[in-house]
Amino acid sequence: MLETILAISGKPGLYKLISHGNRSLIVESIGDKPKRMPAFATDRVISLADIAMYTQEEEVPLADVLTTLKEKEGGKVASIDYKKASKDELFDFFATVLPDFDRDRVFPSDVKKLIQWYNLLITAGLDDFSKMKPTDGDNIDDRKKADAAPAADADTKADAAPAADAAPTTDAAKA
Repeated sequence: MLETILAISGKPGLYKLISHGNRSLIVESIGDKPKRMPAFATDRVISLADIAMYTQEEEVPLADVLTTLKEKEGGKVASIDYKKASKDELFDFFATVLPDFDRDRVFPSDVKKLIQWYNLLITAGLDDFSKMKPTDGDNIDDRKKADAAPAADADTKADAAPAADAAPTTDAAKA
């Protein structure tokens, strides 16, 4: 599900992917008044599934952080007012969610955005974050194989294309 929830740089809030248009994505805002609009190739669009938070040892997927936050808050919106909270208050709150987060690479604005996104998702009823992360039984290997198969076909076509281009060049050289 996180693959279809998008953040667009320069635009507030989160967006749900509706469909693919010609050279654009059709997205719908998540919130009180859903509004559809195109997101163009010039917009910096990122799926929430591709976002992770820094810790001391590794990066933790956003789905794990959101799940922990949901458990901490009991499935309700965040108890902290991220707009008025100080840096220390934000970091203290976030430490209860992700205790070993990297305080050098995670900024207060990151924590504010995380809480804002969490509140939007909870309010919109998109609160099953377990669907948003791969499980042990997920077909990650199958996806890798599927991704590799078209690449192999493209390599085969690429190998065939220069040979076809080489033939006219060779004929031109003979003439």
